[in-house]
Amino acid sequence: MEIKKENMEWLAEAMHYVKSKVNENLPKYSTVFPTSSSENLIYGEMGNKDWTEGFWTGILWLLYEDTNEEKYLSALETLLRTFQERLDQNIGLNTHDIGFLYSLSTLAGYKITGNEKALELSVRAADRLMERYSAKAQIIQAWGNLEDPKEKGRMIIDCLMNLSLLYNISEITGEKKYKEAAEHHAKQAQKYLVREDYSTYHTYYMNVDTGEPIKGVTAQGYSDNSAWARGQAWGVYGFALSYAHTGDKTFLETASRIADYYLERLPEDFVPYWDLYFQEGDEYRDSSSAGILACGLLELSKHLPVLDPRKKEYEETAVQIVKSLFENYTTEKDLSNGIIKHGVYAIPFHVGVDECCIWGDYFYVEALMRLRNVWNMYW
Repeated sequence: MEIKKENMEWLAEAMHYVKSKVNENLPKYSTVFPTSSSENLIYGEMGNKDWTEGFWTGILWLLYEDTNEEKYLSALETLLRTFQERLDQNIGLNTHDIGFLYSLSTLAGYKITGNEKALELSVRAADRLMERYSAKAQIIQAWGNLEDPKEKGRMIIDCLMNLSLLYNISEITGEKKYKEAAEHHAKQAQKYLVREDYSTYHTYYMNVDTGEPIKGVTAQGYSDNSAWARGQAWGVYGFALSYAHTGDKTFLETASRIADYYLERLPEDFVPYWDLYFQEGDEYRDSSSAGILACGLLELSKHLPVLDPRKKEYEETAVQIVKSLFENYTTEKDLSNGIIKHGVYAIPFHVGVDECCIWGDYFYVEALMRLRNVWNMYW
């Protein structure tokens, strides 16, 4: 998209702050990772064992692409070795978030540098993710042991982003099985996670023995029938990506309808409450959902025809979201090692509420890169 002159100045200022904050953090997080969310706006340290480590390497890849500065690549080389160790030692891989982990670490590394070792690790990660695919139910199970009765047959809307690892590995290697599994899962998500009004369930259970649907529930939203803001944003971005990788126009239309439902419920400052059930009042906002939504809208608009009025609407809304994050949600006036505050991890579990969230930081930076037209997509 074309950058309007009035946006150039604040976009440059926003990227300057991002780089200054990441450069401050780089010595600390060149061998370990920031925690998933902050406490009192300060990220702690952890090894490579959770679902969010790829977002830190993703930020570093974005800045390396933008600057070509060796310090980012040097840190990435060290951090990427932990992704190999994680595969070798089977650390915390009973999750569909293998896609989040490896798309923004080894796969991004291969796309940027052409490193064949990074590709080999990405293929291994895709193979691990494929182990979670149920041919009968045609879904990828979200969390836990595949035989755990509490988790068996659960798919969640977040997984639409994890599918990108499979799509990409299929495109790179020519192996159709990865794309077929990803497309099947996206179709099931489209059928069962998306309600008639284009709000979305967070999670849905399928019978993996018969393939029959069971029920939709929430894990992190306000209620089973509400639309968890981050999940709705995953839906916009995820279905747009499935269209980008498959050409199936129904995915594009689903993404647009989910986006329209979301945009009708945005507050005046373009940053949502943590669940779209809330549209005013004192409930917590979720800046991390706003960043995801902005990226999703920009991806979605990219694929719409020039004369489609939604194309301009989505682009302009994405700009307003990112500008609001820049003007009202950065940590510039706070004692913090994060970039974007007022994020929400999981209110029902009292984790990361009104804090920095590492994925919120990542998607904010990705949105800035998209708006400046200096990024080749990793997803």
